[in-house]
This record gives sequence, C-alpha cells and structure tokens, in this order.
Amino acid sequence: MEWQENSGNWVLIPSQPKAVIHFLGGAFVATAPHVTYRWLLEILANQGYAVIATPFVNTLDHLAMAKNVLSSFENCLNHLYASRILRKKSLPIYGIGHSMGCKLHLLIGSLFSIKRAGNILISFNNFAARDAIPLVEQISSVVKVEFTPSPKITNSLIQKRYRIRRNLLIKFNDDNIDQTLRLSDILRLRFPSMVTVHRLKGNHLTPLGQDLSWSVGQVYTPVDAIGQWLKQEVYRDLNQLKREILLWLNPLAPIS
Repeated sequence: MEWQENSGNWVLIPSQPKAVIHFLGGAFVATAPHVTYRWLLEILANQGYAVIATPFVNTLDHLAMAKNVLSSFENCLNHLYASRILRKKSLPIYGIGHSMGCKLHLLIGSLFSIKRAGNILISFNNFAARDAIPLVEQISSVVKVEFTPSPKITNSLIQKRYRIRRNLLIKFNDDNIDQTLRLSDILRLRFPSMVTVHRLKGNHLTPLGQDLSWSVGQVYTPVDAIGQWLKQEVYRDLNQLKREILLWLNPLAPIS
C-alpha cells in the first residue's frame, strides 16, 4: 500500500477493506495528516481499514470547515467507488478525529444527514477563540473574535442533534487542554449505553507519534537490547492507543 492523493484527500486502501475510516486531525497539523499521523493511520490500513484522511486549514468558521471536509470526503469516496478502487459497496464508515478533528466530526454528525457506524473522538477540546489562539485577547479588545459556532452553541447542537449513536472517547492523563469528560456527559444524555470512555497514558500529542526504526545487526548486542527497550518505552502509549481503537472497531479481531 502507498499513500495516494484523491480529490484533495490522502487515501490508503488495503486489498480487501472491511470498513472506511474518515480521519480528521488537529488544528495545526491537519494540512498533511498522512505525514503527521502516519504511524496511526498506517496501522489502521494494515488491519484492513481503508483510510481517507482529509486535510484542512483552520479558520474561525468551524461550520464552514465541517461542511468543506464532509464534501471533500464524499467526493473522494464516490470517486473511489466509481473507479472501483473500492469494490465492495456500502462499506461501514467510521469517523476518527483528534482535537479539532473531533469538533468537526461532531458538527458533521449534528448538522448533516450522514450514515456512520460510529465515531472515535480523541482528545476533544472546544475552547473559545481567546483561549485557543495566541494574542486573541489583545485583538478582541478591539474586534470581537470567536469561533462559529461558539463552544456553548456547539455543545447545544451536540446535545440536541448529534445522531451518531456509537462513540469511543479517548482522554490522555497528561492532557491539560482536553474536554472529553464534559463531552461524555453530553453524549450519554443522548445515547446512555453507547458511549465508551477510555483514559490512557499519554498527552495531547500522543497520536502524532511516529515509528522508530531500529535495525538489529547479524549479532544481537547490548546496544541492540537498549534500542529495542527504548523503542518499547517510547511507543508504549501509542501501542495502547492502537489497541483500544482496534478493539473498539472489532472486538473479535486478532491484533498484531
């Protein structure tokens, strides 16, 4: 498998995909998700999931961003089916979002008529512009600067209109900008038995971790042992994230 650009998206398609993942990344790393989230997305593809990662540029208008990424994803998906790159019709679709990507998936699921088998929402945050963007407080003393929709309206939309029933929410223990627990309270009011929350070791940047290659020579040395131990320690949080995602997607599937 190799990454391919398709209709403005980056796609990675296994030979016999069992589902489609629509991935949206964080605000300032979402312009090249196939690079910034490469390890996580390639793991998903290697487990049989077709990955469509939609890049976006962050603006104050989150509603327009949600509409644009949904349109881009649907154009890509239609093209993949029309060109028979995806041959099995009506594959289930899961949304996965990190940080800002969570908010966009939540807006898409609240405001547009879509079908999703579920959403995985990692490190959700829904801050006001003055808390999320440096220098906004200085600017807003002259001009009011706020996201559209605002955090309060976003929460209200989710509570009243969000239609994706099955959700996995992931919060990292050392993430001080995470608002997952507040989101879980809102979602459980709508779907009491369909929301799963996992707290994992890591921080807000854990999903951005990349694989560390360590080539062992013909003779296994103490240095190789240290290198393998270091790799295991560095990617322990990533592997736990991988495991929780794959178990939720398919609890019966073996995980390598």
